[in-house]
Parts: sequence; C-alpha cells; structure tokens
Amino acid sequence: MHTPSKLLVTLLAGAFLSLPAVSADATPTKAGAVATVNGTAIPQSTFDTFYAEQKGQGAPDSAELRNAVREELIRREVLLQEAKKSGLHKTPAVASQMEMARQAVLIRAYIQDYVRKHPISDAQLKAEYEAVKTKMGGTEYKSRHILVETEDQAKAIVENLKKGAKFDELAKQSKDPGSKENGGDLGWSAAGSYVPPFAEALKKLEKGKYTEAPVKTDFGWHVIQLEDTRPLEAPAFEAIKPQLSQRANQQQVEKMIEGLRTKAKVQ
Repeated sequence: MHTPSKLLVTLLAGAFLSLPAVSADATPTKAGAVATVNGTAIPQSTFDTFYAEQKGQGAPDSAELRNAVREELIRREVLLQEAKKSGLHKTPAVASQMEMARQAVLIRAYIQDYVRKHPISDAQLKAEYEAVKTKMGGTEYKSRHILVETEDQAKAIVENLKKGAKFDELAKQSKDPGSKENGGDLGWSAAGSYVPPFAEALKKLEKGKYTEAPVKTDFGWHVIQLEDTRPLEAPAFEAIKPQLSQRANQQQVEKMIEGLRTKAKVQ
C-alpha cells in the first residue's frame, strides 16, 4: 500500500519518450491541428501540452524540438490507430490500464491545482527553516560506527576495542554497506541527521572516544566513535528555499489526502 508521499511522487513524476530530431514542418496543417493522420487530426492543444512537458524537463525551446514533438505525435497516432483496429482497447487488461492512466492524469491535475490554490508563504518557509536549524544544532560531528545484528555482537566489538583492536578493522564486520569498507566512516554530519538514539549517544562522546555501551536503533546495534567536531554553518535561507517549498507542498498535499481519506465512507 502506497503512503501518501509515495503516491504524490508517483503522480507528479513524468516519464517521456525520447524525441528524434526530424525536419518535418511543425506548422499546423489546418485550423486547430498540427497534423492529420489518415483523416484524424492531432489537435494543437495536444501538441502544446506535450511540448510544455518537454520544456519542463529542460529541453530548450527550438524549431528542432517543435519538429520532434510533432513527429512523435504522428508516430503515436499511427500506432494508436493500428491498436484500435486490432481491438486491443476492448480487452479487460488493456481497458483497465487505460482507465488507471486516465485516473492518474486527472489526480495529478487536481493535486497541481490544489498546490496552486494553497501557496506556501515565505513566513511559513522561514519558520520551517528556523525549525530545521534548531533541530540540526550548531555542531557537526565526524564519526564512525559499526552496525551489527545483536547486542552481544556489539559488546564483543567493544571488548576488542578495549584490547587495542583498530576500529576501522573491526568495521569490516558491520552490516552497513555504505561505511564498512571505509572503516565505518560516516563523514561530517549534524546530530540531527541521525535517528534520536544514535544522535544522543554521539553528542555525549568526547573526541577520540567510542560508546562503551552499545546503542540500539531500528537498524540494529551500533558502536560509535567520535573523531572530531566543528561549528555547523547552516546554508542561507534563499539557498534551500526551493527544497523547503517542495517539502512543505508535499506535506500539505499529504495532509489533504489524509483528510479526504478520513472523511471517505469506505465499506
């Protein structure tokens, strides 16, 4: 079952066909149409929508792009006509997929319209910015960790460290694929980047020390070593405003979806 956030990502993501560069004239052949294929007109509105999507994906506005979009629509119409001749659109499986695609387009349009009608103010974004800065704190930590399945395994690692074993060698036992080959190195991060038990343990450590009591999180059991600290310089508000806006819009849409789901009569 999709969570609201995954649903939002799915609905707003676009997958577009690559467009070949061709030399066909993109000038409409008759009023309201960019081409006519076997007597069926391809509306200017269809061209405009497809063209706008391509530009939204970063394609530059050019005659080549207009020609390529026109050719793509012609190819699609040719294939669509053949598919209809075969009767595939009447089969249950294909009909269901077509209906799901129609629903996805309509839902995406509704979500986009909702976002336009409920803009996030700068005041809201600045409040979120300050909340994020508070959560991240004023310090960055350079740390290592070893993640294992059980507390006993973690305790054995601690005992080996006390006997003089090297942390980076013991890290080869870690089940964290992202750090085990680098001696458990996690690089520089604010404590707020980690789950609470890990963050709290990290903030209590002195430089060069490790957690003598293993730390439990949802991922398993950690032995954490603090290598160094430095002041955390938060990015400027304007630099991360687009990310804050995107997240705020997503959260707002998720809340709207949850509200509709709660009020819906489901039997």
